[in-house]
Amino acid sequence: MSENKANADVILDTVYEAIKTKGYDPVRQIAGYIMTEDPTYIPDHLGARGMIRHLSRDELLKILIENYFESRKK
Repeated sequence: MSENKANADVILDTVYEAIKTKGYDPVRQIAGYIMTEDPTYIPDHLGARGMIRHLSRDELLKILIENYFESRKK
């Protein structure tokens, strides 16, 4: 696993947990962020809003699609 992918995985895991902890649906919130790039979809909790800004929308989509297909191979 490359360092960039590992870093992206940590960011997405943290963002997911921060959203879930706040009582929101992580899938909907992350999808909303990807579609609009509106940072208010991501809470400040656990530093998630700042962390997700380290990934571009293109990077996020690429990572999510790659992870989906990798999980289907198992």
